[in-house]
Amino acid sequence: MRVYRIIIIAFALLVSFNQGYAQDKNVKLPPNWFNLDLTADGYFGISTEKAYTELLKNKKPKQKIVVAVIDGGTDIKHEDLKDVLWTNTKEIPGNGIDDDGNGYIDDVYGWNFIGSKNGNLAYDNLELVRIKRKLEPKYRSVIRSTVLDSAEKEEYALYKRVVSDFGKKYDEASAAFPIYIAIKKVMDSVAMVNQKKIPSLEDMEKYKADDELEEYIKKIVRKGSKDEGSIEKFYESIQKGHKELEQMLKYNLNEKYDERAALVGDDYANSNERIYGNSDVIGPDADHGTHVSGIIGANRNNDIGIKGVANNVSIMTIRVVPQGDERDKDVANGIRYAVDNGARVINMSFGKGYKWDKKVVDEAIKYAEAKGVLLVHAAGNDNQNNDITDNFPNKYYDSPEAEAYAKKNKPQVSMFPPMPPTNRMNGGPAPAPKKDPFAKPVLDSAKYQLPHAKNWIEVGASAYKDNDDLKASFSNYGKYNVDVFAPGFMINSTVPNSKYEEFDGTSMAAPVVTGLAALILSYHPELTAVDVKDIIMKAVTKVVRKVKYKNDKDETVRANFSDLCVSGGIVNAYNALKLAENYKSSAK
Repeated sequence: MRVYRIIIIAFALLVSFNQGYAQDKNVKLPPNWFNLDLTADGYFGISTEKAYTELLKNKKPKQKIVVAVIDGGTDIKHEDLKDVLWTNTKEIPGNGIDDDGNGYIDDVYGWNFIGSKNGNLAYDNLELVRIKRKLEPKYRSVIRSTVLDSAEKEEYALYKRVVSDFGKKYDEASAAFPIYIAIKKVMDSVAMVNQKKIPSLEDMEKYKADDELEEYIKKIVRKGSKDEGSIEKFYESIQKGHKELEQMLKYNLNEKYDERAALVGDDYANSNERIYGNSDVIGPDADHGTHVSGIIGANRNNDIGIKGVANNVSIMTIRVVPQGDERDKDVANGIRYAVDNGARVINMSFGKGYKWDKKVVDEAIKYAEAKGVLLVHAAGNDNQNNDITDNFPNKYYDSPEAEAYAKKNKPQVSMFPPMPPTNRMNGGPAPAPKKDPFAKPVLDSAKYQLPHAKNWIEVGASAYKDNDDLKASFSNYGKYNVDVFAPGFMINSTVPNSKYEEFDGTSMAAPVVTGLAALILSYHPELTAVDVKDIIMKAVTKVVRKVKYKNDKDETVRANFSDLCVSGGIVNAYNALKLAENYKSSAK
């Protein structure tokens, strides 16, 4: 799923809006803050402008770097992107012929793996829904006396897990959606009375609530507008939340919805199938991919819009992500298409909690690694520890070593809840053993040494201020599995129809790193993917302070930044380019 930070207003918001949001959005940031320098400008950007001014002023890039954006589509007509797009010069646009013989007809700007001549797939289920739908006929009626072999027991455990997660997600969405409806209804009513598209705060104050709920809604609007920076931004958040929750219930969590066969028409069971899709790289919703593309390489020389990180890139658009969870087959084919068409860096701002066919993705990642292509992936927006919780795709291969490790360290899980122990004194239930509230999860670092891709960078999101709120409140983290952090809060970038908006998310942090990788390669094309990763990791601005984050008990705690990611810092373009100048490449 695209790594948006989906805002869900729970019932607690009737008391306090968005309490979990650590960063203050009631602030006006420079539109290019992620490229600024902490010392010179006071914003914890990556010092891109400093690098251009002090290190690259009289230098010309040696090579234009092709960067693939695997996402939900990109507006190829955008004023700030149209001049930095990759084009397949071997293909004649619109002639309906596969001129270059690669199997993809009219792939001028890239390829769309979730479409066909019948149209484009806009929505899809979450992966857990697809797994539930597959396993339910077999395991719905399992009881204690049902005999299952070892493989079936594992499959049944997965089934129980997806059923549980499905229930939680459905309950959350079902509970939150009516609140969004109520807030939007009141705000729209007040706007209509005042003949406006969006009511002002003064309009909301004058509105006489019909009941106690509407009075609470007025309080939510008041506080939400303060937290978001304006009532306009708050209303935009409500609209987006309303749309995404409606989509969640109607498509993502709807087991009866599955338009893959009708709109893509591939042989989905054949993971090795490569040739399907269409050439429409924009798709029905290009907001996310367009925003990502702008961060990487929006035209720095046209005096309009924004300035991307890299100044000499060609952005290749590959569409595999619908509104819902991406499918492993499409991700694998997207990676292979990018590699085969000359990409040196691939941005992947998407992720999910379950896998369907990890083997086919692993093989594509190995293919990219063999061809020297760097993969940059967003860590996710659930404020979860990626050392403990699964986030796919990831750099680890489902290798024999990984299978052996999993088998050796497999927890003993009963198919059914155990009967409660008996109290010997009175025959009643024995008291449950007390858990240590201060106990931390024990991590076995050995599993992080299992076979994995060396051309992979996992990126968390940081905010603009050098204080204990530096970690973006939504960002996933992981001492072993998140490599670096990069700006991902209130990032202004391109959106369709030549417009610009601020988005939050590790989806925005990943393209900052992708842009940096492309910038390094454009001046030092001799470097390998492993070299570039090493340079980016070593050149971070180390964060020596402790930062706040919410743990799995929803408690605000403080930790060293080195406990949140491998490098312990925020990527820095100036430092990276200086290091690259004298770096001894690993290339043979």
